[in-house]
Amino acid sequence: MGEGAVKTLISHMREFGMIDSIKSGTFLTNKGQKFSEKFFEVISGECKIPKSKILKSNNNHAIIIRGLADAIKSGVEQRDYSIMYGAKSAITLLYKNDDFVFPIVENPVFVNDEKTKNVLIKNLNPKEGDVIIITSSDDSFVSEISAKNAALWTIATHDEH
Repeated sequence: MGEGAVKTLISHMREFGMIDSIKSGTFLTNKGQKFSEKFFEVISGECKIPKSKILKSNNNHAIIIRGLADAIKSGVEQRDYSIMYGAKSAITLLYKNDDFVFPIVENPVFVNDEKTKNVLIKNLNPKEGDVIIITSSDDSFVSEISAKNAALWTIATHDEH
């Protein structure tokens, strides 16, 4: 982030009462602290995923959104948003009945790829109704930032958030 973007972000956070500043620095207010705690409850984990049968890139990044399965239509929206941030591809999964499934058709995803399934379970600890977005790119930073932006967009456009 550039200096201008950081200043703008700080200005917005101050405007919404989420931070305050004194000579010795900037800190979260009680409102900012509550927001931060809620944020990390909803986006509770992320991890890199190795290349696999399904994920053909060397740079794959997964992020979990707790309990927002009902916010997902087809998953195409998350894919499109990820691509806007530079991802080459993205998939959106739901965690239902102790398995990762595609939205709408709800077919199990990792039938022939237990290794990837186990990486996701170990690193994200999914629960019923969670959403997992996995993005891929030639660059590890781009795969990470595109996954995060797709998750933030999903939360921001969901009616309850």
